Amino acid sequence: MSKNHKLWQIITSLAVISLLVAACAQATPAPVTEAPAVEEAPAATEAPAEEAPAEAPAGGMVEVGGVEYSTEYAGTTVTIFGVAADEQARLFQKEFDEFTEKTGIKVEYEGNKDFETLILVRVEGNNAPDIATFAQPGLVADFMRKGNLIDVSTFLTKDFLTSKYSQSLIDLSMVDGKVAGVWHNADVKSLVWYPKKAFEAKGYTIPETWNELIALSDQIVADGGTPWCIGIESAGATGWPGTDWVEDVMLRTTTPENYDKWTKGELKFNSPEVKNAFDTVAAIWFKQGYVYGGVPSILTTGFGDAPKPLFEDPPKCWLHRQASFITNFFPEGAKVGEDVAYFYLPPIDPAYGKPVLGSGSIATMFNDRPEVREVMKFLATGYSMKEEAMAGVAVAPHLDADPSWYPTDAARGFAEIIQNATTFRFDGSDLMPGAVGAGSFWTGIVDWVGAEGTNTEDVLKTIDASWPTE
Repeated sequence: MSKNHKLWQIITSLAVISLLVAACAQATPAPVTEAPAVEEAPAATEAPAEEAPAEAPAGGMVEVGGVEYSTEYAGTTVTIFGVAADEQARLFQKEFDEFTEKTGIKVEYEGNKDFETLILVRVEGNNAPDIATFAQPGLVADFMRKGNLIDVSTFLTKDFLTSKYSQSLIDLSMVDGKVAGVWHNADVKSLVWYPKKAFEAKGYTIPETWNELIALSDQIVADGGTPWCIGIESAGATGWPGTDWVEDVMLRTTTPENYDKWTKGELKFNSPEVKNAFDTVAAIWFKQGYVYGGVPSILTTGFGDAPKPLFEDPPKCWLHRQASFITNFFPEGAKVGEDVAYFYLPPIDPAYGKPVLGSGSIATMFNDRPEVREVMKFLATGYSMKEEAMAGVAVAPHLDADPSWYPTDAARGFAEIIQNATTFRFDGSDLMPGAVGAGSFWTGIVDWVGAEGTNTEDVLKTIDASWPTE
């Protein structure tokens, strides 16, 4: 279950706003949206997609976004099932307009917020879609190991994949040596937000290293300010923002392989590597004068309210580590790039490069037909993300995505962070069993903050004891 999906649960319980992806299934079998964008376009300006193949010679090749596709499969239909609904679903469907017009392959997308439940039902009922877009790599791995998914490297060459994705994203799509799918969109979590105008007026500079980040924090304290805004309250999901901090630090203080072992339960929470990550977070969270409202406020401040002191005049705090989605909780009218900006959370150990913690969706293939292969190839290109990128609703992880598509510098910057990452890893708690990732890890963070870090070893042992034995 992805942290994005946890947010559906989190935000629904707060009655604030629906966003990103759901953390729990609701038993609603009907799809949220199913209408292809081509049907919504004005009839006077656009012909139905299925009429176009008459102009394309059977067996020929056509170019879409700089990549060639066959017209041999004109008249066929490929189905895609995912969680994206409403406007993002409409944009996703629209991205196939040109592809359908030129190849003659019709693509039908169906989105449903109960995706995680319904995909299991459909696969078990031998009614799997041709393609499904997952936000949960762990679920993808389950389907891959059961033999439900096609290894896309059987028809997408290594050269093609490496021309579209960084190696870290390709690695993240692999299950037991097989490529389980292709990444369609991504989100960035390794961000620090700050009040741009006030920050520049003070003469503060963007830190490039962790030591510089700590030095900046110390300077803010010396200037009479409070460096950090931190809040982990989220009703029944209180604690989850703290897991992101630990995960980001893990990627900066140990190997990607150790991070992967940790998410699988092969590296214990009470290991030196994980304890070091907690200690590194503690050096910020529990340091006198570092957190607005003091340590007790970390537990009582809602995660959506935490960044609001950035917008005070003068700012009540200056730094807030949170994912790109936090913009949905900024004060009305606040402008990213003017009132507030962000920088990449700096690396700690140079040996581990510039890792990025994030999330996203991976397109997987259940049915192996030639036309499905063509659609999967299209999804592996940045061009398949053009409409969503231009609307500013998602970030393309593809190396060939055009930066000019993004409507803002902020969105363009998110894409650059992902593309420049030496390591990209999915939210760790989303990869862990629910009893841990959405259970004892959350509550452990709460207990840890309540004791101001004096019970680290006990907390880590308790989390380890909660790991399912089967």
